[in-house]
Amino acid sequence: MTLRMSRSIAAGIVLASLVAGACGSGGNGRASKSPTPPYAPTIVPAQFSEHVTNRYYPLVPGTTYVYDGTKDGAAQHNEVTVTHDTKTVLGVRCVVVHDVVTQEGSLIEETDDWYAQDSAGNVWYFGEDTKEYENGKVTGTAGTWEAGVDGAQPGIVMEAAPQVGDSYRQEYYAGQAEDTAKVLDLSASVTVANGSYTGALVTEETTPLEPDQVEHKSYAPGIGFISGTLVQGGSEEIELVSVHTE
Repeated sequence: MTLRMSRSIAAGIVLASLVAGACGSGGNGRASKSPTPPYAPTIVPAQFSEHVTNRYYPLVPGTTYVYDGTKDGAAQHNEVTVTHDTKTVLGVRCVVVHDVVTQEGSLIEETDDWYAQDSAGNVWYFGEDTKEYENGKVTGTAGTWEAGVDGAQPGIVMEAAPQVGDSYRQEYYAGQAEDTAKVLDLSASVTVANGSYTGALVTEETTPLEPDQVEHKSYAPGIGFISGTLVQGGSEEIELVSVHTE
């Protein structure tokens, strides 16, 4: 796990249990309260778009989010750019988000993430191509996955209409990417370097791959991700410093 950055589901999309379903099998856009396997969402490409307008997770091409933080005492800098590029995954056209992390001035990670929004307004995560660096050279690609490849499945990173207590799977690639989230608050007040926000959404993220870690993330309406803190299992935090659009 890393700190980097509803309306009814339209007919034809079966969101089978996102942990066991970010939108329950009843098709009402609501997350399961007690996630259990199996996990096998059915994706209908015609019901998705690369245009992501979710109020808590807007992805406007040409927008760059700049974050600063620390990990185990080392300063980190993170720039996340919503590109004009797209990638098709499982027949779904996704927007490509480019994520670059530096630590004390040196590149340590570079990732392309792929997102799409369903016709109900839920934002789905279809995979990532990630590279880890040391001394300017790629040292690993752990965490890379693509929905539809080797059993990997997409997940929801943001519901269309979250409710406190909702639980959902954000991604699924067995043994590699298994993050889940739970909604804790819909009315938080959060202050970061970029400003103060009210009505923020707060989630708790965990993964069975790192069972000792618990992460809290905050999302501001109209902005998106503004802060994250590892509240258990380590020392890591990040906050939004600036956001600008071409």
